[in-house]
Amino acid sequence: MTDKPPSLDRHFQRRQKAAIAGLHLPTAEELLRGMAFFREDLAEDIREYSGRLAGRVKKRKRTGLALLATSLDELAVEPSEDSVLAVEVALDVIEDCQGLPVDDCRLRCRFYRAVFGDGQATALIAGEIAHLASGDLSPAESRELLWRSLGWSAQSRLLDWRRRAGISIQRSAEWFEREVRTYELQFRNAITSSMLDEPEAKDSSSDGLTIGTWEELSEHETRPTDGVVVISGVGNDTTADGKRVAKEFAKFKQRPLPLSGIPELTEVRARLIAEFPYALAVVDDVLEGLSGRPNVHLRPIILLGAPGSGKTRFARRLTEELGTPYELISCGGLSDSAIGGTARRWSSGEPSLAIMIVRRHECAGPVVILDEIEKIGTSRHNGNVHDVLIGLFEPETSSRWHDPYLQAHCDLSHVSWVMTANSVESIPAALRDRCRILRFPDPAADHLPLLATRILERLHIEAGHDPRWATPLEGFELDALASAWTGGSLRRLERLVEVLRKARERARRQQ
Repeated sequence: MTDKPPSLDRHFQRRQKAAIAGLHLPTAEELLRGMAFFREDLAEDIREYSGRLAGRVKKRKRTGLALLATSLDELAVEPSEDSVLAVEVALDVIEDCQGLPVDDCRLRCRFYRAVFGDGQATALIAGEIAHLASGDLSPAESRELLWRSLGWSAQSRLLDWRRRAGISIQRSAEWFEREVRTYELQFRNAITSSMLDEPEAKDSSSDGLTIGTWEELSEHETRPTDGVVVISGVGNDTTADGKRVAKEFAKFKQRPLPLSGIPELTEVRARLIAEFPYALAVVDDVLEGLSGRPNVHLRPIILLGAPGSGKTRFARRLTEELGTPYELISCGGLSDSAIGGTARRWSSGEPSLAIMIVRRHECAGPVVILDEIEKIGTSRHNGNVHDVLIGLFEPETSSRWHDPYLQAHCDLSHVSWVMTANSVESIPAALRDRCRILRFPDPAADHLPLLATRILERLHIEAGHDPRWATPLEGFELDALASAWTGGSLRRLERLVEVLRKARERARRQQ
């Protein structure tokens, strides 16, 4: 027995490489432990497995196995969720299964259905991983599998929400595993932090989690909802500068700051789609990542779209609908690493941008919107913004972010980052790799009636009028707008609607 987690076990790694190379078909247990599919492709794995099992079934030459053999052949030709379900049905009607890996096949089918997006199958796989963790394993292996099981459980809730919301976006196996890994990392960090904060919860006689320890840790599962200590202390607080900074942040030292709870996402989705009907896929992409979480936290997102497509307004409206404090930062003037804080010894010393936003809103998980991130300067004189952001985007480093002004570690792992960009060419690959890049589409001409009405309402509000008293746009007005705007930039449409509104005002005064 090894004390290493399965992901670090040399034997596991050798078989992992063989699976990726197409030399080894992972077993069901290896898939539960996180091994890649055969040739890193779900369809290839399904074809290889069903083809091999079909050959074994046919060699039995039993009449009662004909349906299973046929179903496996069809699955090998058409790897789909329906074909997997057909195999499961065939397994259920077998009377004599002696010598056949029926349980293993059923488990593998559930695994396939989970990756296809079945929330119930995903929950069952989470249970299988938890059961595997309870076996005769090392403490490190058990911990890794328990975190993985929790990740699958959270993913099952996400998939269930997608089904209830009527979202049927096709996802890849890579996306599925990446989402599970994200949840897994969050649970690992949360549980590890709880153990560090509550040393008495750890059984000193064991390196693992005992039953009693797990029960004590379960009390901290709601801890992010109760609040997070962002600033634990101030370094070198005996010096003159240190005393000044300690006094400045005395209100926040060791103080749990709240996180925004998840609102009713179906309602948020409906309102965002009503305002951005052309960005349905983006709305669903963003909200999917929130389902199953107790608090609002977005993985770093880059909204990539043409100028005037409405991506900045979408980022702002998203955070408003989620009920989360936010700040919009224009990246045109950012060129050095000051975003990560400046040492207190300088006259220009100040905390990192995230710390200032946390302090201003008294919230541990605000949203930072970086507008037009491609305009960040690339010079490395006095540091570079990109290098700072890479550290803030990584959960491991952001949870213990060293602020040069505070001279202490801070927990910034709950801060969300949403960026907009007209292009990504100037953004370093290392930064892009840590973000979800969502293409924000241009509004089309068929969205004109709804968009023009929304813009007119907003213009009335900005002018200090109640939009409910605004006269709806008439057919000839919509026709005039349609002749001048055929889609594309919303800024141009806003200018046209403003001209229309002023013309209305002039006509009203002349009556």
